[in-house]
Amino acid sequence: MADKAQLQEAIKTQGEVVRKLKSEKASKEQVKVAKLLQLKAQLGGDEGKHVFVLKTAKGTRDYNPKQMAIREKVFNIIISCFKRHGAETIDSPVFELKETLTGKYGEDSKLIYDLKDQGGELLSLRYDLTVPFARYLAMNKITNIKRYHIAKVYRRDNPAMTRGRYREFYQCDFDIAGQYDAMIPDAECLKIVYEILNELDLGDFRIKVNDRRILDGMFAVCGVPDEKFRTICSTVDKLDKMAWEDVKKEMVNEKGLSEDVADRIGEYVSMQGGQDLAERLLQDPKLSQNKQACAGLTDMKLLFSYLELFQVTDKVVFDLSLARGLDYYTGVIYEQNGADEAGVSVGSVAGGGRYDGLVGMFDPKGRKVPCVGVSIGIERIFSIMEQKAEASSEKVRTTETQVLVASAQKNLLEERLKLTNALWNEGIKAEVLYKKNPKLLSQLQHCEETGIPLVAILGEQELKDGVVKLRNVVSREEVDVPRADLVDEIKKRTL
Repeated sequence: MADKAQLQEAIKTQGEVVRKLKSEKASKEQVKVAKLLQLKAQLGGDEGKHVFVLKTAKGTRDYNPKQMAIREKVFNIIISCFKRHGAETIDSPVFELKETLTGKYGEDSKLIYDLKDQGGELLSLRYDLTVPFARYLAMNKITNIKRYHIAKVYRRDNPAMTRGRYREFYQCDFDIAGQYDAMIPDAECLKIVYEILNELDLGDFRIKVNDRRILDGMFAVCGVPDEKFRTICSTVDKLDKMAWEDVKKEMVNEKGLSEDVADRIGEYVSMQGGQDLAERLLQDPKLSQNKQACAGLTDMKLLFSYLELFQVTDKVVFDLSLARGLDYYTGVIYEQNGADEAGVSVGSVAGGGRYDGLVGMFDPKGRKVPCVGVSIGIERIFSIMEQKAEASSEKVRTTETQVLVASAQKNLLEERLKLTNALWNEGIKAEVLYKKNPKLLSQLQHCEETGIPLVAILGEQELKDGVVKLRNVVSREEVDVPRADLVDEIKKRTL
């Protein structure tokens, strides 16, 4: 019996252990359930409902109607300039075969966006519009074209949104392809930069010019090994953002140049001038012995003589520190640097140069098509224009509506719609409020808020007399206009 008593005691003890475990398990389950309910509460309470993170991807942005109105104005100025210079336009895919883009941008190649393998093709988002243009020329066997192309490009960069530096952004490119006499197309590209920046009124600016052949000749006479020309070029290109001492440090510590060689480069890259500097360097005891440098300096003299004819030399400076890091440049290179009205540097908003070898890289027979072009950095321009608009009290219109068709009395919706339709049919930009019987005051307020300049007011008396009361929103002046003359009157007052 003792054994039975011991067994019952053991069962009792074990029962308590089980109950304790169950209790602990229950409390653990309760904690887990509470956690689950808490997470669901954060989601908004609906089971399975996904709450999105409402933001744009890093280095991108949305544009509201006001911003788009400013952007369209900038585009119109740029496009009208390109057309004034006789350019036609093309378009190309937003992505290219990866091998098309690889090896064309020097150290910047690491910023190319690669896409996942799609059906056996390795693709990348385009980095600029120049390499796709060269591919287009080679593929279609085109040897002469003057074209502009405005489209988005992509760079896996560290964005600086406040300064107009993005991962997705527009480029506005103008290029002249073909075999022409030296420096005439190059001078026209610089004239285009000058015209656009003048018309945009961004503040004071300078267009720096140099030549890759002068740079290469300078590197050679300073003692830079041939295989380091491109990488040293990329370092020199940082002089607009870094002090010479920091650039020199990178050349010596990271790129392996001796201090003497770096110091010799430093003497040259501090030089600025115009045609006079080109003439002086042609007499330089070292540079004058280098064939490449001499060819570049001779062309630079010729370029400045054409720029004088185009009346742009007041804004163009020959600057030996300008390098432009992209690998494909072969001759003249240029870049604009400017300051806003407060004298603050706004960085480069235009740049380009000559790239005579790029098309040949794609042509099966290596046939070269000489090219020169310029790219306008729309995002930086847009950042400046947006800041100016914010600072100004002037209202930015987001529509182009010329007239609002309104009524002064009730039950005239049909007449309003008929008149609006008649105006649309004649090409007039017209609006009507989507209400059967809107108050006249509400209709006038809509015009004031959106900047619509005219109101065509219908009333029973106007309908009987066959006229429309045309009101100037700003001056509040009203005049009765016969229906037959309304279109001409609106055009006269708004064009």
